[in-house]
This record gives sequence, C-alpha cells and structure tokens, in this order.
Amino acid sequence: MSDRRRLTWYAIARMIVVTLFYASTAILYERRPDSFESISLPGLWKLIGATYLFSLFSLAALSLQERVRPILIYTQVIWDLLLVTLLVLLTGGISSPYSFLYMLAIISASTLLSRREAFYAASLCAILYGSIIDLQFYGKLISIGLSSNSAQQYGLPYLLYTVFLNITAFYLTALLTGYLAERVKASENALLEKEIDYLELERLNSSIVKNLTSGLMTVTPDGKVRVFNRFAEELTGISQEKAYDRPLGELIPGFEPVLSKEDTVVSGEAFFHDPAGEEMIFGFRAIRFFDNKGEFSGIIINFEDLSRIRRMEEELKRADRLAAIGELSARIAHEIRNPLASISGSVQLMAQADEIPEKDRKLLAIVLRETDRLNALISDFLVYARPVSLNRQNVLLRELFVQLDALLKPDPRFLPVTMNISAEDGVTVLADRDQLQQVFWNLLVNAAEAMPAGGEISVEGSRVHLSGSRSEQKDLVRIDVTDTGTGMAAAATKHLFEPFFTTKPDGTGLGLATVYRIIAAHDGKIFVESLPGKGTKFSILLPAGEIGEE
Repeated sequence: MSDRRRLTWYAIARMIVVTLFYASTAILYERRPDSFESISLPGLWKLIGATYLFSLFSLAALSLQERVRPILIYTQVIWDLLLVTLLVLLTGGISSPYSFLYMLAIISASTLLSRREAFYAASLCAILYGSIIDLQFYGKLISIGLSSNSAQQYGLPYLLYTVFLNITAFYLTALLTGYLAERVKASENALLEKEIDYLELERLNSSIVKNLTSGLMTVTPDGKVRVFNRFAEELTGISQEKAYDRPLGELIPGFEPVLSKEDTVVSGEAFFHDPAGEEMIFGFRAIRFFDNKGEFSGIIINFEDLSRIRRMEEELKRADRLAAIGELSARIAHEIRNPLASISGSVQLMAQADEIPEKDRKLLAIVLRETDRLNALISDFLVYARPVSLNRQNVLLRELFVQLDALLKPDPRFLPVTMNISAEDGVTVLADRDQLQQVFWNLLVNAAEAMPAGGEISVEGSRVHLSGSRSEQKDLVRIDVTDTGTGMAAAATKHLFEPFFTTKPDGTGLGLATVYRIIAAHDGKIFVESLPGKGTKFSILLPAGEIGEE
C-alpha cells in the first residue's frame, strides 16, 4: 500500500475513533454526570475539536509534493502521542482509563514507519506516562487540576507496579506490532514485485501476440473465441471486438473440426470467405492447452493465408504444362508442315492438268483450301511456341482503346454490341504496343462472339499501387474487360489459358493461350471471373509506365 493511501486511511480511522469516543463520553456524561467530576470536559471537547482539525489538515496536505510526506507521517505519530498524553491529563492522570491508548499510538508508529520507530514511540510513551505519574505524585500538576492526593492514596508500590505494567505493555506492543508490520510490508513488497513481473510478462505476451506475422486466436473449451490478434484481424477483415465470444464455427467454419479432435496438435487447411466474398485458404495449427490440474482449458490456433502460395503453385503447374504443350506443339508443327507443303504442291500441280473432271477439280480445291487452313493453324502454333520478343515503350491506354474501338466497329460481330471505354487520364503501361493490341483484340473479339444477340462490353483502365513488403511495393495498371455474354462454368475457367482448350466449336484454343503468354512476358498477371448466363470479366495487371499526356 502506498504512503498516500496509508495516511488517508489512518486519518479517517483517527476521526472515526475520536467520533466514537466523543459519542460514548457524551452519552455517559448524560447518564452519570457525577462520574466526570475529575474530568475537564471543556478541555476534552477542545482536544476532540483540535483532533478533527488536524486530521482534516492531514488529508489536505496529502495533495502536496511527495517529499513532504515523510514529515507528515512523523507528524501523525507525534500528534497521537500528544493526544493520548493530553487525554490522560484531562481524565485524571493516574486514574485515567485511557492510558491503553498509548498502545494505539505505538501501533500507528509501527504501521506508518518501522519496527525501530515503534520502539522509539514506546520509549516516548514510557517517558510521557511515567512523567505524568511522577509529577502528579509529587504535586506538580495541581495547577491543571490533578491533585497529589489521588495519586498518593494508591501508594508508591502500586504506582511503580502500574508504571511497570504499562511500560512493559508498550514495549511488547512495539515488538509484536513492529514484527507484524514488517511482515506485512515484506508481503506487500513481494506482492508488488510479483504484480510488476506479471504486468511486464503480460505486456510482453501482448506485444508478441500483437506483432506476430500470422493470425492467432484462442478458443475456450465450449468453442468461444477470446484472443484475436491484429494479424488475424487483417487476414479475416473481422475486428477483435466482433470476434470476441463468437462461436468458432460461426467465425471461421473451416476451423470448427478442431473442437472435436482430441489430439494435442492438429494441422490442416481451411477455406474462408472474407467480408468482400473473396475465397481464401488458411493453413492452421491448433494446439490444446491445459491448466495446472491437467484439465482442458482451451485451444490456441495459429494460422496464415496460403492463398497466394496456392495460386503461385497453380501458376507454376500451368506454366510447366503450357511449356510442355508448347514444345510438343512446335515439334508436331514442324513434322506436319513439311509433308503438308508437299501435299499442297502436289495438289496444285494436279489442279493444273486439263483432263481433270470438274467434279474432281472441286475436290482438289477443297483439299487446297483445307491445306492452307492447316498451314495457317500450324503457323499460329509456331507463333505461340516462339519466345515472345518485346519492344517495351510507354503506351497510353486511352489512345490504344480508342484505336481498337475504331478498328473493331466495322466488324459485323460488333454491330449489336455497345462498347464503353473508360481510362484515367495519362495512364500508361510499359509494354510492347503491337502485342498489347493483340491481347485486347483477342479479348474483345471473344467478348463479342459471346454476345451474338448483342450486349455490352466495358473496358476500364486505372493506376493502382500494390502494397506489401518493400520489395513488393510497385505501381501497376489494372485493365478490366467485362462483357454481359453467356459466361462460362468454373470448370472451364480453370483451363481457359491452356493451349488448344476452347469453348467455341470452331475455335483453335490458341487465342487466350497467346494472351496469357504475352501478359506473362510483360511480368503481368491475368485473372478471369465468369458466371454462366451473367458474363465474363478479365482483369489484367501490368507494370505502370511514366505518366503521359493525352
């Protein structure tokens, strides 16, 4: 307990004791006034009033600077000694029933100060009380109403015995209360040290939990969430306040099975949809913890977002698959192209002969047409398989989109289509202009073919900033190409960028594969979202160029 609190309680306790003394004295005086013949009542009332004033002054002085408090503590002990001494003088000296109050003054010294000061107070009490008895016995206190007759009628042996008993009681009180006070102070200091250690440990644990680079939550045995650290808030988009005391299955349904597992450690993965509806994959490790009695107390779940890692793994698998398919395509194309050229040449020579019937000539024309088509298809294969060569420059998006719009408007496929183009002023991408034009040409033609009865195509371009670690922070340009066409099933979107995969009866399956290769060659990313009957949205991220002028 601090000195301020100890002094406050002590001053209040003194006023309570004085109040009880005043009340008991007043009641006794009203019932037996004859028993107060040897007591100076006016002096007693003044002493009580002075004690009240001193206690109130002490409470007011507590607001002063801390350096004056030791003086204030000693003042309390001295006042109590004087108070008891004056009370004994005013209530008959040797015949006063209040000499035991000296022991309260000694207790206050041991409580407010230490054992040594308690012995000093006991010595002062012995001196003061002994002096009162001695002076009264020899008639030195007649001037204040204490005659020697009342002292001498007890006899000297009795007086010496009384003084001895009181002094012994004073020192015994100092010994016992001093010992107890020191034990209490030692316990308070030990408790304070433990409390400080606990607070430091709590702050350390709180700091560790808050600054973990992974999500952390604790769950009670009945499945209620308690701790939900800062990184968990960032991963899930749910605040600690909203997560607190919610059922685990309601907060993150994929984690709920850990409640029924009796294994001490459980690891796994779980799907989660953030407030924006985006699907995430959490890798987690759940550990059951127990109290000192070995009883189950809850579960600690540490989790992190594996979505990016899983996407990278899928992209690597796709890249490997595309590379293998591309290499195979190039080899097949080379193997087919040579005999195809021979076939084409031979058919052309046959077609030049005069004796060929008209019916056969038509068949030869079909062969030549299909041979040319196969040759064009193989040329596309070779273009796809050939490494992408880039001539990077700053390309203004709005200018590129306007030119594409002008080129595509005459195309019959775009007649029933409404094209909406929106690009921020001055937004540029660092890219090969011709290849970028090929990318958007393919995307826009696919969008128009998905809306044979008409619809709307939106092209939007804006500058974005990718946040993250210092190495991951970069300026990018996002281009969204959205149509209101027939859309695609989720199974189709997974294979959309693979060579030869197509959803159109007459498609080659190389258009979007080429788009993917060109975007990847520009260090960009392409994503697709599609719903059957709702439409399709392609989102492209490319490195931003310098801010240009329209």
